[in-house]
Amino acid sequence: MLTACPLLLFLMWVRVSCSAPLSFRIAAILDDPMECSRGERLAITLAKDSINRSTNRSTTGKLEVDIFELLRDSEYETGETMCQIVSKGVVAVLGPSASPASNSIISNICGEKEVPYVRVAPEDILKVQFPRFTTLNLRPPNTHISLAVAGLLSFFNSSTACLICAKAECLLNLERLLRQFLISKETLSVRMLDDSQDPTPLLKEIRDDKTATIIVDANATMSHIILERASELGMLSVYYTYIFTSLEFSLLRLDDVADRRVNIVGFSIFNRTHPFFQDFLLSLNRSWQENCDHAPFAGAPLSSALLYDAVHAVVSAVRQLNRSQSVGATQLSCKSSKIWEHGTSLMNYLRMVELEGLTGHIEFNSKGQRSNYALRIMQNSREGLRQIGQWHSEQGLSMERKLPSLNVTDSLFNTTLIITTILENPYVMLRQNHQELEGNDRYEGFCVDMLKELAAILKFKYRIRLVADGVYGVPGANGTWTGMVGELISRKADLAVAGLTITAEREKVIDFSKPFMTLGISIMYRVHLGRRPGYFSFLDPFSPGVWLFMLLAYLAVSCVLFLVARLTPYEWCTPHPCLKGRCNLLINQYSLGNSFWFPVGGFMQQGSTIAPRALSTRCVSGVWISLIIPFTLPSHRGWRCPSANDLSGQNQHGGSTMTFFQNSRYQTYQRMWNFMHSKQPSVFVKSTEEGIARVLNSNYAYLLESTMNEYYRQRNCNLTQIGGLLDTKGYGIGMPVGSVYRDEFDLAILKLQEDNRLEILKRKWWDGGKCPKEEDHRAKGLGMENIGGIFVVLVCGLLVAILMAVLEFVWMLRQSPGTEVSVCEEMLRELQGIVLCQDSLQLRRRRGAGPQRPRPLPLRGGGAASLSNGKLCGGLGVVPEPLVQRLAQEAGLAVRGCSHVRICPECRRFQGLRPRPPAGGRASPTPSDDSIEWEKASNSSEPE
Repeated sequence: MLTACPLLLFLMWVRVSCSAPLSFRIAAILDDPMECSRGERLAITLAKDSINRSTNRSTTGKLEVDIFELLRDSEYETGETMCQIVSKGVVAVLGPSASPASNSIISNICGEKEVPYVRVAPEDILKVQFPRFTTLNLRPPNTHISLAVAGLLSFFNSSTACLICAKAECLLNLERLLRQFLISKETLSVRMLDDSQDPTPLLKEIRDDKTATIIVDANATMSHIILERASELGMLSVYYTYIFTSLEFSLLRLDDVADRRVNIVGFSIFNRTHPFFQDFLLSLNRSWQENCDHAPFAGAPLSSALLYDAVHAVVSAVRQLNRSQSVGATQLSCKSSKIWEHGTSLMNYLRMVELEGLTGHIEFNSKGQRSNYALRIMQNSREGLRQIGQWHSEQGLSMERKLPSLNVTDSLFNTTLIITTILENPYVMLRQNHQELEGNDRYEGFCVDMLKELAAILKFKYRIRLVADGVYGVPGANGTWTGMVGELISRKADLAVAGLTITAEREKVIDFSKPFMTLGISIMYRVHLGRRPGYFSFLDPFSPGVWLFMLLAYLAVSCVLFLVARLTPYEWCTPHPCLKGRCNLLINQYSLGNSFWFPVGGFMQQGSTIAPRALSTRCVSGVWISLIIPFTLPSHRGWRCPSANDLSGQNQHGGSTMTFFQNSRYQTYQRMWNFMHSKQPSVFVKSTEEGIARVLNSNYAYLLESTMNEYYRQRNCNLTQIGGLLDTKGYGIGMPVGSVYRDEFDLAILKLQEDNRLEILKRKWWDGGKCPKEEDHRAKGLGMENIGGIFVVLVCGLLVAILMAVLEFVWMLRQSPGTEVSVCEEMLRELQGIVLCQDSLQLRRRRGAGPQRPRPLPLRGGGAASLSNGKLCGGLGVVPEPLVQRLAQEAGLAVRGCSHVRICPECRRFQGLRPRPPAGGRASPTPSDDSIEWEKASNSSEPE
């Protein structure tokens, strides 16, 4: 009995040892075996240690992993390595991660020996029509990557995209994506990196093509280089979207090159919620710190995580298979046709594996491809990479967060915007000491101050950069734009802040904010410069020659009028209308003095009490009036400003003003454009300063915005504006199409307008010139330096009149008989009467006679009477004595202010009297003494 017990225990140990293998072996071929590399060796070691420490180790035995190094991608060396592997007896082979030729050899040998082969490398370039049953692809297939990229393009509404390929095989890898573009109306341009591996030329072409969505198919290293070059070209901005097809998107160091505003999207297959994921990262980082100078990657490489999951997948399948049958490895030889008897069974269990690994859910379909997994869509942010959605192999794309972020103000916070502008007074100017300054401090002006106000509201930073070609922007023949508009289209700048006019043509290619200034096209012309004003400036309307001819014409008209009036009988009339037909005296109102006085009244437009009666004198008067009419019309008094209809205007080349005239349908503006376009030499200018110089130095009218016109007129008094505005438009801030900052800047500009900040800035930079405003020009009167000569002429005329009055007084006294009183005494007496305001009625003075009152004068023979104007009226016996006495009495009463006496106005103009011949043709043979005295008195009288 005692001898039977040891025998029984021995049999039980043999049975257990046969049913539970002591160990099983897995072979791993690595093409990057260095310690300071992708960490694939460490990943396999971590997976082996984790499995061997598990509690159910008794069901599988100890795991052994043999690692074989593949120094180069050679089919011969790979074949020899595989022969060594199968001779050791392994349950599975894990292939290299980056050796396409070796993968093909490994797959064929494993297929012949029916040993499972788990691939972690990308798909082969040339697909095998009948893939080996023993091969499993743990890496997601390229078809799924293409579908995920197509889903993102659809989500971003990108009808135009560009694909950058680091290698030629990307066209085969993304075949499904290319096919989708071929059957749709969308456009996909493909650009391949050359042998120099410099992406700069490709990125410049993409920028010039205005492509905003860029798909990059490259590894992590090349993807980082592409981002660096894009940053140098200013293509890392909010206007671009980058989609990386590499599943190692998390390895990109975006903090070094990428602005947080740019939309950079990629895929990740890592399951960060896995219990061992953080320990896996710590182990990799610890290994890199011990063996490397610096960490070669920013995170876990995909190949190391796939190898970790591959080990667990094989062990899980072996455990499932071991429950039904004992799995034992068989040593095979490449020279024999023997296969592994458990290979097919293990492959079937591998296709049924379902587990959660570092790369997410692991499951295979009947073709050995990975299925029922999710690609996490990652986007860069201030906090690092964040998941914004996922693409599931069965359910497709599902986004969790809309792109771009709705909180634009937060994205503007502390963000540096590139501002393109142009030097134009007073919008952007260089400071006087700009050479001593740097950055934005070198500039000043209205737009610079407005940028400071906007930056204070929206909390952003900016960097001002002058446009390279120095123009605002016009379309070229090939559809490209120049100037600031071209830089916005190519995304070289984020904003264009200058006097940039909002036009329909520009609105098609860029976006504008709300206008911050309203203006229109105006005409600038030089002020008409005459001679320096003096005391006799009122004579300037006519040249000295014209004034001389006017004087000669005045003398000629006066003499001809005197001659014609004497010749025509119709200018001789009865002195008193009441005595018409009974008085034989006739008068002629055109004495020599009146003949010279009548043209003066007509020239001064004041008229005269003398009216021509005869047709001949009226003809002379009409000719004189028709002569002086052209000299009194306002349009012929000086210089007349031209209007838009008179000008063939000129304007700045390459601006909105030129576009306005070019596209205008108004006939006048079309005529102006035709003239400007065909004029040789060209009338267009390249800058406002050049246009102003031509205005001042030649007969040139410059068409420009009213705000610029106002600014330069304030600083140059020789410039003026002609007419009003030809149109109405506004200045706005330019942005690339689809800018997410447009609404924020619109609100900020409205706030500045409501707070009156823009008006304050305008007054700051426009006011302060040395020239008065237009209103001041109109309100300012003429000074003494302009019309002082009029007062000189007035004083001289008064002195001449006083001198003539003295001479007339002396002459009258000399002609009067008697010498009792001297001339001085008579003049003193007259001055005394003037000072004392004595009665102005008196008889004809004789020397030595005292003051007398007018009295009726007897008429002997002919009769004579003193009238109310102080003159004598006489006849030759025709007028009855009572009538003569009554006329004298009426005259005396009228002078004394009797209101009941009616005096005929004709009696106040008795001049040049001559006696009418008596009826029957008989005249008095000899005139009486009274008639002789009357003739002397009447001939010496002056006109009133």
